[in-house]
Amino acid sequence: MFKDIWGQAWEAMVYNRRRTAITMIGMAWGIATVVLLLAYGAGFSRAIEAIFAQWGTNIIGTFPGRTSEQAGGEKSGVLVRFTQDDLDRVAISVPGIERISPQVQKDVPVQNDLHTYTWTVNGVLPVFQDIWKLDTDQGRFFNGEEEQQRAHVCVIGSEAKTKLFSGAWGVGETIRLNGVLFTVVGVLAPKMQEGEDNDRNRQIYVPFSTMSDIKDTKYLDGIWFNYRGDYQMVEKSLRETLAVAHHFRPSDHNAIYVANLMTELHQFQILSLALQVLLSLVGALTLGIAGIGLMNIMLVAVQQRTREIGVEKALGAQKRHILLQFLAEAFVITGVGGMSGIVLAYLVSILVGRIPFYSALALHAEGADIYLRISPLSVIVATVILAVTGLVSGMIPAIRAANLDPIEALRYE
Repeated sequence: MFKDIWGQAWEAMVYNRRRTAITMIGMAWGIATVVLLLAYGAGFSRAIEAIFAQWGTNIIGTFPGRTSEQAGGEKSGVLVRFTQDDLDRVAISVPGIERISPQVQKDVPVQNDLHTYTWTVNGVLPVFQDIWKLDTDQGRFFNGEEEQQRAHVCVIGSEAKTKLFSGAWGVGETIRLNGVLFTVVGVLAPKMQEGEDNDRNRQIYVPFSTMSDIKDTKYLDGIWFNYRGDYQMVEKSLRETLAVAHHFRPSDHNAIYVANLMTELHQFQILSLALQVLLSLVGALTLGIAGIGLMNIMLVAVQQRTREIGVEKALGAQKRHILLQFLAEAFVITGVGGMSGIVLAYLVSILVGRIPFYSALALHAEGADIYLRISPLSVIVATVILAVTGLVSGMIPAIRAANLDPIEALRYE
């Protein structure tokens, strides 16, 4: 029976091949749109994660500010200052900390024999490299022994090396930082950089102990650490710890500023999820339009074949036979169109490959572009939407055909 039903459906499609082909093209276009939109949404999410991944995500930095709320007997407007005691206090009291480093920075003249620039010099501990994922392109980062010996060594950014030494090897060369002689022991790999005004790749790093030759390190400009655990609980513990030490309310966000990368990433993830849902809806609506086209074509087929349906019923065909006959035709059109659409989506993804996203705004940011990589999940979701569309679009004409009165159908001209 099923063989006969599928055979009849195929004959009807071949007989009306132009109409069938146009309907299949509509279904193919609809399913290709769904798959490509899902791939775009997933690529956007991966691009956001790549931007944050270059620094690491489980990172928190805190910087001193000025109180804006009264706390106990303390008035507002008091300047908060971090010292080495705060570094030790945070390391002991905040749970989950893996590595922690103070940061003292100053914009100073940077000179060699040929050039003079004004760049930011950072005094940090060696673990700062692991906290911020500062990979070296040449040489190495300074170590704990150099920190203890107050060695005059430095690590420079990729752009700083290019401007100071052009194409020459930078490691082993000497430069002056605020008039003090330092030896370059490493050059950092380039990071994503938004425009020429951003000095991210011109930063210079020296041992924290040596930074006292450039700037007084009694007061810290900031504290950075990476951690394990819940980012909200870690930030809450950090605020409470420093609030007790400096006599301000933990709710006073002006007393200290906290840069929590996981908070920002979470916000972008919500935005990315919302975008993927929106794109899925747009794709489903596009496929729905194709489904309406299929429904109209099938209704026309029912009208044209009314007399044929009457003959089949007069010869003993039951409602379910007529229903399956038209459903089979709708599913064949949907299936062939859907497979063609998926193939089309793969071809487009291969030909387009990469859509410039962050690299259009930033340097060294090709890893944050949107890559149209079609995942099996995207294909499964699109197939489910396609199956529902085909079922709904084919069911209404099929029910109409099955419910035709045989006597009226035989009299139809």
